[in-house]
Amino acid sequence: MIGKTVSKAGRKTMFAGLSTLAVIVALGAPLAPLPFAAGPAAAGIGDPLVSYADIVAADKPAVVTVTTEMVRPAAGRDQSGPQGTPPEEFFRRFFGENGPFPGLPGMPGGREGQAPEDAPHGRALGSGFIVSTDGYVVTNNHVVEGATKITVSLDDGRELPATLVGTDAKSDIAVLKVAAEDSLPTVRWGDSDALRTGDPVLAIGDPFGIGTTVTAGIVSARGRDLHSGPYDDFIQVDAAINHGNSGGPLVDARGEVVGINTAIYSPNGGNVGVGFAIPAAHAQQVVAKIIEHGTIEHGFIGVTIQPVDDQIAGAIGLDRAAGALVASVQPSSPAEAAGVQVGDVVLKVNGADVATPKDLSRAIADLAPGDQAALVVLRGGEETDLDINVGRMEGEEAAAASQDAGPGVAVADLGLSVQTLSAADGQALGLPDGTQGAIVARVEPGSEAADKGLREGDVILSVNQAPVATAEDVAAAIEKAKDKHREAALLLVARGQDRSFVAIPFHVG
Repeated sequence: MIGKTVSKAGRKTMFAGLSTLAVIVALGAPLAPLPFAAGPAAAGIGDPLVSYADIVAADKPAVVTVTTEMVRPAAGRDQSGPQGTPPEEFFRRFFGENGPFPGLPGMPGGREGQAPEDAPHGRALGSGFIVSTDGYVVTNNHVVEGATKITVSLDDGRELPATLVGTDAKSDIAVLKVAAEDSLPTVRWGDSDALRTGDPVLAIGDPFGIGTTVTAGIVSARGRDLHSGPYDDFIQVDAAINHGNSGGPLVDARGEVVGINTAIYSPNGGNVGVGFAIPAAHAQQVVAKIIEHGTIEHGFIGVTIQPVDDQIAGAIGLDRAAGALVASVQPSSPAEAAGVQVGDVVLKVNGADVATPKDLSRAIADLAPGDQAALVVLRGGEETDLDINVGRMEGEEAAAASQDAGPGVAVADLGLSVQTLSAADGQALGLPDGTQGAIVARVEPGSEAADKGLREGDVILSVNQAPVATAEDVAAAIEKAKDKHREAALLLVARGQDRSFVAIPFHVG
């Protein structure tokens, strides 16, 4: 059976042994838009009986094909794909046995003219678009990653060597530079924030290397999260996007770039009408930063956050499910220095509402190290203002540990029993010295706790944002919550190094 998946819209591989990366999106520091030259705007995609030809005539000359050459790994060298996955397994997992790249190891078929297995070089292609008359070209990072040589083919047939100005892997954006004797045609950035579901759009690119192609469709959805990174905010479109379209522009009814075509969702590697583009509002900032500095540094404050659902909101007294709940604060982080506490709900960043954790992640990633972030957090039912000096993003660490525990104090209202955490228990679970709490000793099958994913060996650190030191503290806190007519108990649970809030409704009946 072939499984459906999200994949790169492609640099299209021409030879065997190449692989792509998982799609990721991140944000750079906000900058004023660069004074890019603008081509003539053509309105009317959505008008009945109006041709798209004026828009295509204005924009197509600025859309390019990006061809790359790279050294294929020699036998015995690491040929891993994303996150260490061998390329043949990566493509089989994403596309099934009918992969879009014939000739890959483990893939059926082949391609006439492809390099023999011992050839030292491979070639790949994608799309891009020119944003300045002096030759800055935008494309996807996965189109040019690992390239030893990059060539940009213009719509008029010229082929120009390109240099890599810089990339941002987290946003999957790259900027190239080409030199030409004359001013180059350009497209201008549009307002992706103004796009509505149902608005008409055009995708322009070079699918499968057959030449510049235009497809039409509508915006199918906004704010799509592909679970490829903490800043996902894709525009979903039904305009046909195929391998080789990656890096090409998505344009609106004014002929302005509102997105960068990046990914597809497909059971077979081909277009099925579900494509994804990076919004221009994010991409323009990243591109400007790369052109200015050649690189991107994302803001970092050092918290783990999670959504506020209806049950969590009810447990902490919020009138609606909104905000980002702080599950952990990294030691020596900017957040710790500013006084952010576990259990805080972040409601605003620099005056902008935070409806979901993604809003907080994107807002912080928009900032540069050294910038200031003004947070409004809900703590103990009252709003508190905190100022954070944004730091530089570091690598994330993860660990896991669990241990079964014996019988303890029963908490029938949640369907579990707990016992007091001893120093030896904490050490065995990899918890910091001095950690206090209660180990989950047993979870009743079919109980509210089981439904929420609690398991034996989890450690409860707080109940309704009040720390607990013993099993008896947990039971008492539950009774107190019931006395206040709360519908659920909000537990802060440690599982190894991970921390997460879980709202468990009280058992009824």
